[in-house]
Amino acid sequence: MKNSLYTLYFLVLGIASFFTGEIVTFVMLGAILIALTNIHTTLKQILKVNQDLKEQ
Repeated sequence: MKNSLYTLYFLVLGIASFFTGEIVTFVMLGAILIALTNIHTTLKQILKVNQDLKEQ
């Protein structure tokens, strides 16, 4: 996903959580989403390094 899509996702979740009173849930989902994004980015970097090593 792109950063603009993350922004839209956070905005929709934020509005929904504000009206339902689930602010803590919104913060937790945000933290989980950021952690998963970081894990995904790291795994993509590892894959790229492994592919570069195989080509040599």
